[in-house]
Amino acid sequence: MKPKQPSSEDAVVVVTEIAAPIERVFRALTDPKQLFQWWSAEPSVELTAFEMDPRAGGRWRFTCKPRPGHEQGAVADQMHATGASQYEAHGEVLEYEPPRLVAWSWIANWHDQPEERTVVRWELEPTPSGTRVSVTHSGLTRLPVARKDYGTGWKGVLRLLREFNERA
Repeated sequence: MKPKQPSSEDAVVVVTEIAAPIERVFRALTDPKQLFQWWSAEPSVELTAFEMDPRAGGRWRFTCKPRPGHEQGAVADQMHATGASQYEAHGEVLEYEPPRLVAWSWIANWHDQPEERTVVRWELEPTPSGTRVSVTHSGLTRLPVARKDYGTGWKGVLRLLREFNERA
């Protein structure tokens, strides 16, 4: 049974098509070395760590710091309000069904309420030309600044994932 569609107040949903086999895309989402490689291509931040224990109940974590000269917007204001010098997100792998689904809890120090737990769910589906990837970040109702930022942020993350897989 498919999960209930989240409301636009609760979630951000971004979808892309990647010209690569589903198994390759899934590995890029769950292998810590590959995660670090493609996620670190984001020009506005310097990724300092990406840890992933790819199994249900496993832990994950990433840290990065803003790159000078790149506007961080309202998210940077939130980070400064919490006294953090770098971005950090962490959580637990909630669902792990290779090669079609991985979901993890997401707790981020730049959120409006940094202790608030949200969920990031990656759904992969094979297509004739590769893989359809849908990422749903839910639990954002009480996090309006983060929800607005994730509207563009996840598009950028999916672009990095697509570029990494299509050049592999």
